Amino acid sequence: MKILALDIGGTAIKIGLINKNGEIIERREVPTLAKEGGEALMNKILKLIGEYGCIDRIAVSASGQVDPQEGKIIFATDNIPGWTGMEIKKRIEERYNIATVVENDVNAAAIGEAYYGAAEGFENFLCLTYGTGIGGAIVEKGEIYRGCFNSAGEFGHIITHANGKDCTCGSKGCYEVYASTTALVREAKEKLAIENVNGKKIFQYLSQGNDEVKEIVDNWLNEIIIGLVSFVHIFNPSLIVLGGGIMSQNYIIEYLRKHLAKSVMPNFRKVKLVQARLGNDAGILGAAHIAMKL
Repeated sequence: MKILALDIGGTAIKIGLINKNGEIIERREVPTLAKEGGEALMNKILKLIGEYGCIDRIAVSASGQVDPQEGKIIFATDNIPGWTGMEIKKRIEERYNIATVVENDVNAAAIGEAYYGAAEGFENFLCLTYGTGIGGAIVEKGEIYRGCFNSAGEFGHIITHANGKDCTCGSKGCYEVYASTTALVREAKEKLAIENVNGKKIFQYLSQGNDEVKEIVDNWLNEIIIGLVSFVHIFNPSLIVLGGGIMSQNYIIEYLRKHLAKSVMPNFRKVKLVQARLGNDAGILGAAHIAMKL
C-alpha cells in the first residue's frame, strides 16, 4: 500500500509518500502561497496529486476547522482567503477516484505524535502547535475529541486579552495574536532594527546574549504560559506536546517547564511538557495513519 499525504499549512505544503509500515519513502515541500486564495490552493493540490502514480489512498492534513466525514473545511480564518467551505475530499475523489481522508492539521499532527512520536504510550494528552497561528488537539483514549461540531481544540482563539488586538478570526484579544510565532516576529520587527527577521534569527541573537531580544522572547513565552495555565486547569492532562518549528528551541521548553509549574495549582504540576518529535513529518504521518484505518 502507498499513501500520498499532504499537510497544508499557511506557509508550505508538505508532501510525503508513505508505505504500509508508516515509513516516508519520498518527501518534498512547496510554498502554499495562501494569499492567492482557497481556489488557487485547491487547484495546486490537485495538480500535485497528479504528479504521482500508483497511489492507493490520499490523506490530507489541512489548516482550518475540518468535517472529517465530509472532508471539507467548516471554517478557516483569512490566513487562507476563501478556504472556508472547500470540499477537499469531494474534489480529489471526483478527479482521481482514489479514497481520500481529510483531517485538521493539528489533529493529524497529534495522531502522528501518538503513534510515531513524543506521545507514544499516552492515551490522553493535548497537542498545541505554534506557527502562523496556534492550533490545538485533544486526544482522549487514543482518539481525537471533536466536540459537537467537529471543531474542539481551537486553543488559539481563547481570549487572553479582553478587547485586545484584532484576530483574523474576527474577534479581539485571541491567544494566537499574542503567543504565536507570528506574534513573536511582529514584536521583534517593531522593537528591533533587524532585517528579514524570523524565528530562527531571533534565537540566534538570543544565543549571542542580546538582552533586548531576551526581553522580547521572555515576554512572548509568558503569553504562551497564560494559555497553558488555562488548558492545564481545564483538562488536567498528563502530557502536553508542543509543536511548530519554533518549539525545537531548547530555551523555550526549559523556560516553559520552569515557569508553568509556578503558575498552576500544586495538584496540577505533574503535567509533562515535551517537544514534538516528528517535526514537519507529524501531519503527513498522522493523516496517513488515519488513511490506513479506512
